[in-house]
Amino acid sequence: MPTPATRRKLTLEIAAKTDPGRLRTVNEDSIVTNGDLGLLVLSDGMGGYQSGDVASRITTQVIAEGLKASLQDPANRQRDVSAIVEDVVKRANRAIFKEGQRRAETIHGSQEQRMGSTLALLLLRDNRITLAHVGDSRIYRLRDHRLELMTHDHSLLQAQIDQGVLTAEAAATSHNRHLVTRALGLQADVDVTLDACEAKAGDLYLLCSDGLNDMVDNDDIELALDALQANLPLAASQLVMIANDNGGDDNISVILAKVGTGGRPAARKPGLLGWLFGR
Repeated sequence: MPTPATRRKLTLEIAAKTDPGRLRTVNEDSIVTNGDLGLLVLSDGMGGYQSGDVASRITTQVIAEGLKASLQDPANRQRDVSAIVEDVVKRANRAIFKEGQRRAETIHGSQEQRMGSTLALLLLRDNRITLAHVGDSRIYRLRDHRLELMTHDHSLLQAQIDQGVLTAEAAATSHNRHLVTRALGLQADVDVTLDACEAKAGDLYLLCSDGLNDMVDNDDIELALDALQANLPLAASQLVMIANDNGGDDNISVILAKVGTGGRPAARKPGLLGWLFGR
């Protein structure tokens, strides 16, 4: 009797780009990718608080190092991956919170020194995608030429939309776009939104800070990703360029990851849209 075919291990093809934008001199975004681990981490330091760049850097470093160690620990072999991710994210939250307290005591006397950052995380393990999310950085998925938002912003603006106080059209021009209702480092503990799904070859994931989606409509993001998905570095650069061309009001960071079987991507004719985007 023939044995069932072994399920092929899926991998990620990754490209990333971060840019300060047109108006900011400091880039408070931080990104880390680890292709061997199947890990993408993006964090946006909160400009309304002190040391946003420090907070975002702590986020990505603690999570990347913590997950690498935890996932390689034999004691965690039987643990649920989402639980491991949540533990490590909470560890990063505590690290930021403690650093804020230390700075308040040593730099600013008794003044409160809150530090905060958002989080968008994707982990591919055993052909399953685990997502973790805090704040208003986003995760999208392009599947079968359609873009889908996989996260729900933890923001005052999103809460107003959910409650029917604002329409999506009015929200696009609201001055409250950057007021988050949840972030790493503001409290000793944090609620982490987690999700998981089966990985599918051909899916393209986008992690981004709000400097992208505030400047570029979802339809334009979909168009760029669909046209340029065979060239991820070009797609990442194109998204950043569009955001800057539309004003570049904030730092812009994107991480792209295409799910595949580890082989070399097949060459594809660019077509009209690809030619228009410069391929």
